Amino acid sequence: MSYYKIDNLEQYFKHYNKSVREPRKFWGKIAQENFTWYQQWDKVVEFDMIEADIKWFTEAKVNIVKNCIDRHLAKRGEKTAIIFEPNDPSEQSLHITYNELHEKVCKMANILRDQGIKKGDRVCIYLPMIPELAIATLACARIGAIHSVVFAGFSASAVASRINDSECKMVITSDGGYRGNKTIDLKSIVDEALDKCTCVENVLVVKRINSEIYMKEGRDQWLQPLLDAASDNNVAEIMDAEDPLFILYTSGSTGKPKGMVHTTAGYMVYTAYTFKNVFSYEENDIFWCTADIGWITGHSYILYGPLLNGATTVIFEGVPSYPDFSRFWEIIEKHKVTQFYTAPTAIRALAKENIEYVQKHPLSSLKVIGSVGEPINEEAWHWYNDHVGGKRCPLVDTWWQTETGGILISPLAFVTPTKPTYASLPLPGIQAVLMDEKRNEIEANQTIGSLCIKFPWPGIARTIWGDHQRYKDTYFSTFPGKYFTGDGALRDEVGYYRITGRVDDVVIVSGHNLGTAPIEDSINEHPAVAESAIVGFPHDIKGNALYGFVTLKETGEYRVRENLIKEINQLISDHIGPIAKLDKIQFVSSLPKTRSGKIMRRILRKIAEGDFDSFGDTSTLINPEIIDEIKDNKV
Repeated sequence: MSYYKIDNLEQYFKHYNKSVREPRKFWGKIAQENFTWYQQWDKVVEFDMIEADIKWFTEAKVNIVKNCIDRHLAKRGEKTAIIFEPNDPSEQSLHITYNELHEKVCKMANILRDQGIKKGDRVCIYLPMIPELAIATLACARIGAIHSVVFAGFSASAVASRINDSECKMVITSDGGYRGNKTIDLKSIVDEALDKCTCVENVLVVKRINSEIYMKEGRDQWLQPLLDAASDNNVAEIMDAEDPLFILYTSGSTGKPKGMVHTTAGYMVYTAYTFKNVFSYEENDIFWCTADIGWITGHSYILYGPLLNGATTVIFEGVPSYPDFSRFWEIIEKHKVTQFYTAPTAIRALAKENIEYVQKHPLSSLKVIGSVGEPINEEAWHWYNDHVGGKRCPLVDTWWQTETGGILISPLAFVTPTKPTYASLPLPGIQAVLMDEKRNEIEANQTIGSLCIKFPWPGIARTIWGDHQRYKDTYFSTFPGKYFTGDGALRDEVGYYRITGRVDDVVIVSGHNLGTAPIEDSINEHPAVAESAIVGFPHDIKGNALYGFVTLKETGEYRVRENLIKEINQLISDHIGPIAKLDKIQFVSSLPKTRSGKIMRRILRKIAEGDFDSFGDTSTLINPEIIDEIKDNKV
């Protein structure tokens, strides 16, 4: 019996139980039967959950790109690997076959080597959602360079911090990008970032919007002439199972962003397996994930998961509202998309528009619809299920994180009965548990606790780049011996999980995990600001939005408040990116603090949410009178 594909609920439970009883045998069989290896492993897994030391398929040799592309060429060479759908619908879409993708990736890999990039070097990729983003990412993996893709909405300061943290030798960017009716000047953002970086030797530039840009002699080169001259003959690097594949930065609740390190073999096995089963992928399906490759969702379910399964994957450059709100549905109809995977933010925004945008497109090709990035609320679940899925497509509400590499809890399409707002059951290999405040495992159902995983899975991140202690402290110290997700969850009477939200100072806005500390640091740089505190509050479209409580250095009305608000948001945009701007800013005379000086954020959260019923125990506050002042002046 193959463990790779689950066809019914009975089989799910059989596979799940096997994965818990004999995890080494379970994952070993999946790895052996479904991938090409240069050398077999000596141990399937070795781990110490106290020290956060985890290794999968030790001593095995493999190349993930050989598994994504080369091994498919004999059978699927002329099959479409990537469909590129441009921002402007009048521009022709592009179909790239596996043969063509192989040629393009090999050429790019040779260019990287010619530019001095070798195994273990870090390459920052700061590109819009164009084919070159996928090609550059895969080319890095082919030669063993570690890719660090940075979402092309981040500011120069955020780009610089990521480049410096991982000491990237090269940046791959473009003259700019299209986003709806706007163009984004990516090259000037890179130029500004590189003023603060000394490690970058070369910048390769893709021509996308044909704008006039500055090219620094001796550092910057146009990519196309190099591609024209490059050989397409390239031998993939033999990688160790535990060699780093990529670094992807995620917001921390404190301090600088965390560079999560994913390694080669475990990530390969896990993304391929989860893609196949969650979405019930079959040979001629057309899969579309609307995320950006700059996020983990794009890494795992636009690139690696689909290509490892020989699938056809759609890369979309644009936004759901351009040129109008029917764009998603037009693309599904145009390319006969069978699996559609998007975020609740997009669903909520589209649900507010005229239903005719959806109804004029039959969407008859769709078989599976999915949700990712944050828990989906019930109203959005039903709208998505009824109007997009036509009440006939299973809706897989997936829960996972940058740190997990792939989906951990989700219905399996056509296998798991779905329940609105519930991510449902853990996937095989995922030993989910709820923990109480005394660090005890909660055995009973119909209960709420902190969500932890008590056994490693192949896709788990191995460390934070350059700071293993932080990795250990963040994920393995709260509940020793277990991976702590940072999320709370409710488990119902049959064992289905519903994610109740973050338990730390990270707010999920439009599916993006935003740490509040870096935003507060940005605000506090304003010369008029004394202190600030950021909390999340419910938002109809974004799921959550950001609310800032700001104290000023002087109490007088010496500045126009509207100008201050604009300046504060501009600082945030400059330091982090527009995605982190505050929806509401309230100026306060002071913040509620305990005698030890800690800001009592739970009170600020309740005020931001408009919940004034009970603020709980306020006896430890040094200034309890401030609560009424803040509450009475809520924005």
